[in-house]
Amino acid sequence: MSDAVRLVEIRDVPLDPAEILALVEDPAAGGISMFVGTVRDNDQDKNVTGLQYSAHPTAADKMREICERIAATHDVIKVAAVHRVGDLDIGGLAVVVAVSTGHRGEAFAACKELIDTIKAETPIWKHQLFTDGSTEWVGTP
Repeated sequence: MSDAVRLVEIRDVPLDPAEILALVEDPAAGGISMFVGTVRDNDQDKNVTGLQYSAHPTAADKMREICERIAATHDVIKVAAVHRVGDLDIGGLAVVVAVSTGHRGEAFAACKELIDTIKAETPIWKHQLFTDGSTEWVGTP
């Protein structure tokens, strides 16, 4: 397990970007990059009223594996990732990831790869609720 991985969690309570930022700060870091995913009010030309996220019991383990991989393949000093489950309103924070590295370019690259890989590989599913009463599951197998 890498010392670079500071936090990986799936939470059913609101997320705090300041907490995640504090976890990746380091005197050796020349760059910190953070991504905060929020619930938007629309998708595919439909109005969204909210989301429900659910996760497989192995989701946190998969996210940790991804964080370890990013730390090993980039010049990462520290990395943290949290994802929300449960009911989220418009504007709610769904995911917060951050990395610190020696240089800004590497921070941007590592953070982008981190969030893209979490979205692609972590068994977390989004249930979108639309204003017309319809719903849609996103990310299910």
